[in-house]
Amino acid sequence: MLLATDLDGTFLGGDPVQRAALYRIINSHKGLQLIFVSGRGLATILPLFEEPLMPKPGFIICDVGATIVNGNSLEPVEPIQSLIEERWPGKKKVAALLAGVKGLTPQDVPQQRRCSYFYNDHTDVDDLKYKVEQLNCDLVLSAGKFADVLPKGINKGYSLQLLAKQYHFTIENILVAGDTFNDLSLFATGYKGVVVGNAEPGLREATADLPAIYHAKEDGAGGILEAMQHFSLLKKPAI
Repeated sequence: MLLATDLDGTFLGGDPVQRAALYRIINSHKGLQLIFVSGRGLATILPLFEEPLMPKPGFIICDVGATIVNGNSLEPVEPIQSLIEERWPGKKKVAALLAGVKGLTPQDVPQQRRCSYFYNDHTDVDDLKYKVEQLNCDLVLSAGKFADVLPKGINKGYSLQLLAKQYHFTIENILVAGDTFNDLSLFATGYKGVVVGNAEPGLREATADLPAIYHAKEDGAGGILEAMQHFSLLKKPAI
């Protein structure tokens, strides 16, 4: 099987015992491939590999889908990365146009080919959406506070689909996992998926009628284990 999973709140979330059990399963099954699909920038993902038991992914999709690298060499995956680059107007242009949006605050995090902000109840979301359209970019709002401006058509799900096509992954054996609204594109791929127990309500509602999606009771890593059992992707994972 291939597990393509969000990090915060999902692969890194839930009960520590269940996390350890999931990581042991991944490390001990040669036939299990792993892809990290995160909103984080690459620089904030790399320190995770210093943690005990942390599995090494074959690929890392980060920056909410705007960056794709090989998990071993950390080299960009081409020609996919160049395709994404061509759609990005540049940080300076995006920042300049959105500087006047009321209630919008830039996130001080490493990021490439995307601009990430905090928004709140006082943010002029209509103005934000209008200006993002002017940039010919996409806007993803999640968790009631995160606003990501991305290259047109680029998101976690689309980047995963490009990767799956390029490397001929077996579609039937892919399981995607997530917990916030910026993971919605993963579930729109048609792959098997798990919305973990601690997911934001908006994601649970948006995926309620999708036939290939399992809504777990357990949080984070525990929800992934639950889904692996539900879909019979591996034999009796030990929780």
